Amino acid sequence: MKIKAVQKFLGLLLTVFSFTMLPPVVISWVYQDGEAQPFVTAFLVILGAGLAIFVPVMRSRQDLRLRDGFLVVALFWLALGMAGALPFVLSKEPHLTPTNAIFESISGLTTTGATVILGLDEMPKSILFYRQQLQWLGGMGIIVLAVAVLPLLGVGGMQLYRAEMPGPMKDRKLTPRIAETAKALWYISIWGSPLLAPWPIGVLA
Repeated sequence: MKIKAVQKFLGLLLTVFSFTMLPPVVISWVYQDGEAQPFVTAFLVILGAGLAIFVPVMRSRQDLRLRDGFLVVALFWLALGMAGALPFVLSKEPHLTPTNAIFESISGLTTTGATVILGLDEMPKSILFYRQQLQWLGGMGIIVLAVAVLPLLGVGGMQLYRAEMPGPMKDRKLTPRIAETAKALWYISIWGSPLLAPWPIGVLA
């Protein structure tokens, strides 16, 4: 098991994920809903954790093997579920328990659609935006983003793709290169993102 490679990958992914806390801050400032601070705090905590994991092994040049990819996938979804729950725990409305917050976060990232929040229509705009953003990220696949972007930083992503992709299709590619496949999917998906698409849940109504 190449621990340093796993640590480097996980740190990078958490660092990248921390920046998803910033768009809800903008929404909160625009609508003055008073919920910017939880997202700022979450951004700093997740960014700090990601850098603390990444920096000690940033010069490591180990490649991920297939079994390492399985470990990264398991650790990353666990870490993402907990990191994504921070704004729900820190916010005043809704102020969820850690258990409910993790449930809400993982529900969004896995596009399950379940929720423990009552009265969604009355929630702050930034919270509604954040829930929509989690579902968009989960629907596209964080791992697809990883294999498209992180190879540019010197971290291979094919093993992670194989670990994440179920069924017999895992050995076949939509394009000759997995990075090109991921970039093509993200290019298409960006037009349906919370930043550009119409607001079906009335976030900006």
